[in-house]
Formats: sequence, structure tokens, C-alpha cells
Amino acid sequence: MRERGAVPAFYLYGEPQRGVAEGFVHVESLDDRSRPSEWTIRPHLHRDLHHVILIAEGGGAMTAEAETAAFEAPALLLVPAGIVHGFQWHRESQGWVCTIADAYFAELARRDPALEVLFRAPRALSLRTDERDAVATLLGAVQQELNWAAPGQRAAVESALLGILVRGLRQARPAGGTGMAARREAEIVARLRARIEERFRLREPVGVHARALGVSITALRLACSRVAGSSPAAMLDARTLLEARRLLLYSNLSVGEIADAVGFEDPAYFSRFFARHVGVSPRGFRKRAATRAHPASCASSSPSTR
Repeated sequence: MRERGAVPAFYLYGEPQRGVAEGFVHVESLDDRSRPSEWTIRPHLHRDLHHVILIAEGGGAMTAEAETAAFEAPALLLVPAGIVHGFQWHRESQGWVCTIADAYFAELARRDPALEVLFRAPRALSLRTDERDAVATLLGAVQQELNWAAPGQRAAVESALLGILVRGLRQARPAGGTGMAARREAEIVARLRARIEERFRLREPVGVHARALGVSITALRLACSRVAGSSPAAMLDARTLLEARRLLLYSNLSVGEIADAVGFEDPAYFSRFFARHVGVSPRGFRKRAATRAHPASCASSSPSTR
């Protein structure tokens, strides 16, 4: 059984969570899973899998963590591993869903650090018609290669996949540096992200992370600034806040229990930390989210209802 209020974690949507092969790539048409689900994909996450979703026709809305964004075709959606996400598609929307193992993407990003920006955050990118057609052709090529075992299959898949990722990258932002220093900094930040994911509940100081990574605090700060556009401390806080928002939205845990779950011994201090970064208290955040989800019922409630 899932623990109380936990967000469902799937391999592919609807499939039980299991280990992900290092070189895993999967492509399927948008309606393969969306049509049986009445064009609604409920909030869930994939622990080790990224999505690149081409919306060739139609549109819809993407919910990622606490934010919802509408989009219209043609568009390219990028969904990082570990992000709680869901979709409400317009009926009869058409497109492709490409799923990539995080370990495989990390290897591609080590070869070209400019790619690292792609799955830094969920996003919806508008495409021109010619870009849509180019990405659709590449996704079709990946699916065809995956459906047979011809010589050079892995190289063919990777070639088409890189073409898709580069188009997404150029829509997201101009390419960054690709020298040895940039590669080293990208590797440091990737290792920090992995360490934060494993240990953010411990609330360790930046110096502890720097020592574990074998770099100075100054070098770590510089790498994070150049690669992630953030400081190590801000990255640590962002992961804590992400987990706190998830638990407030998708669990029935009390604020005190959530504080403990993200590494705060003092619930009052956690509430101040949350309010300082989010602009509203944890209880206020949860109440606001409930109001948005059920505006009619909240509006009709008696003022004395708690």
C-alpha cells in the first residue's frame, strides 16, 4: 500500500515502480495512455525518468508541483524526473511522449554540459510548425528504431534523441560554454543535485556538501552560479520547499509532521522559513490550494467552518 497521502510513483504512467535501465528510452503516441484515461493524467511522479512531450495538435494544461500552465499546439513539454506532474489534454490532441532514463541523460549532459539546463525545471516551449514537424520526424525515427533490432540501433536512437534535445535546448535558451572548465562545473553541480536529493532532510551546511564533493566552498558556489544560476544554499532550500509544498498539497500530514519530514525540529521555525520563501504560511498555502481546487464548495462554506 502507498503511505497515507503519498503521491503515486510510476515507471511509465499506470505501471508499477521498478528499476530503470541506464540506457532506457521509450516513445509512444500521446493517446496511448491518455485516451483510456479520458484525456486526464492525474498527478504522479517518475523517480528516474524525464519526459519530452510533443504536442503536435490540440493542447491542454500541465500541472507541475503547485503550478498549472496552459499550452496550445505546437509545443514541447519538458518534465524532469522527480517532479509531481499531471495533464488535462484537449480531446483528440495528438503528439508523442518520449521518456528518457535520468542516468542516460546525465551521460549525454556530461558530454555536452549545455544540455543540463533542459531538465532544470518543468516548462512548456512554443514551437514553429517547421520545428514541430522536425521533432515529430525524429520521434518517429526513435520509435521505429526501438521496434526493431537492426545494426547500429543504439547509435541511431541516440542520434535522433540528441536532435530532439538540441531543438528543445535552443528553444529554452542559447547554448552555454562547452570547454573543460564548463564540463567540470556541470559535473560538480550534477553531483551536488544527487547529494541534495539523498540528504536534503538532514539540513547540512554548504561546507559539508563541498567537502563531500572534494571542492572548496568558493568553487562550489561558482559552479552553481554558472551552471544552475543559483547558489548552493538556495538549491538546498529549493529542494526542501519543493518537498514541503508536495506534502502540503498531496498528504494529510500536519504542519508539524511536515516540518519534521523535511528536517526541522521546530515547527515554528519551519513555518517562518516557508513563509519567508513562499510568501504565505504553510497553513495558508494549503488553504489557498484547496480553494483553487474546489472554489464552489469553499465559497459556500459557513464562515465558522474550520
